[in-house]
Amino acid sequence: MPYYRNIGHVPPKRHTQHRDQAGHLYYEELMGEEGFFSDSSLLYHRSIPSAISESRKWPIEDLSLTPNHPLLPLHLQLHELFGAGAEKGVDAVTGRRLILGNPDVRITYAACDTISPWYRNAVGDECVYVERGNARLETVFGAFDVREGHYAMIPRATTHRWLPVAEGDEGYVEPLRLYFIEANSHIGPPKRYLSRFGQLLEHSPYCERDYTVPTAPLLAEDVGDDPDAPTEVYIKHRGNGPAGIGGTIHVIPFHPLDVVGWDGCLYPFLFHISDYEPLTGRVHQPPPTHQVWEGNNFVVCNFVPRKVDYHPLSIPVPYYHSNVDSDEVMFYTAGNYEARKGSGIDRGSISLHPGGHAHGPQPGAMEASLGAEYFDETAVMVDTFRPLDLGEGALACNDPRYQYSWTGGKPGGSTPGPEGPR
Repeated sequence: MPYYRNIGHVPPKRHTQHRDQAGHLYYEELMGEEGFFSDSSLLYHRSIPSAISESRKWPIEDLSLTPNHPLLPLHLQLHELFGAGAEKGVDAVTGRRLILGNPDVRITYAACDTISPWYRNAVGDECVYVERGNARLETVFGAFDVREGHYAMIPRATTHRWLPVAEGDEGYVEPLRLYFIEANSHIGPPKRYLSRFGQLLEHSPYCERDYTVPTAPLLAEDVGDDPDAPTEVYIKHRGNGPAGIGGTIHVIPFHPLDVVGWDGCLYPFLFHISDYEPLTGRVHQPPPTHQVWEGNNFVVCNFVPRKVDYHPLSIPVPYYHSNVDSDEVMFYTAGNYEARKGSGIDRGSISLHPGGHAHGPQPGAMEASLGAEYFDETAVMVDTFRPLDLGEGALACNDPRYQYSWTGGKPGGSTPGPEGPR
């Protein structure tokens, strides 16, 4: 995670008395990773953070998975799941639809118009990419204003909620479109970008200055809420349900925003994709060049507007490649996708190219790219090292024509060669 922060009111020595003006003790909570052997923060609450006044099961969203069998490359049209505008009553917690998943990571998606309930993911970290729209992200560490292109990095078990900011005219409201990468582990910068003490090194395509971090505590009265109001908190946790995940709702006898101060190296932060500095070369660079985050058994890369290969005989679009150890998921969010022209892929699309299938540019894309100096495209890629199965959302928005897009767009189509179809 980023670096040490000290926000709000904390005592000069950890694990010592810290009192309010009336003499009441604040309640210190250690939020730490890997059994006290990794990053942590100390939070100082006005109320006992363990307090629960009621609990019940949360019938979590459909987490069932269907194998990708027979093995196929897929085109998933995420905007079909929620339509062009905002569907009423969809929030960023209960409104998620499962697209793809395996034992290491789940990819979910939502187009929201409603404030979410308070929520914590106790299964793993969440990396949330804001495809469209604007929102306020409120957490026990502080608040953020998020916009299109932001990654929101939310550590495991951080209590937070999403508040969409409505925008639009003439009856149309642009929904807040969120792409969730939900890990069963922690997510952070690739280790090769970090010093042994955790600083981002000179060869990293971004640095700590590019993070947006909390700057002040956020209390219930700061958002116009009652500090003593009982509050529901939705918890996604390890359990015996589908994918080994359970859902519980705790009612706590106070408002979650009761942290007067905290310090440490574990907290949520934002990173905007436009602050990623792409690396280019004389010939086409492989996907690890574009890596931005990593989790257990998966990596996240982003493709941003950039100058392309400058060897006089270079072919700017990717070469055909077989992911023998991974499934590749590409989420297309903005721009023009030179390698995918003619496939039906557009903004809001996902392509899934599974291990065992050689994939690459669509017919004609290689010749069409010759002489290009710049690609205007934005996409988020997840590569997993265990096969991905299909969630109900993928089954609902699959384009069955995509598998034939290299052979004329229909079953039995001819394969284009150097001089056209053969």
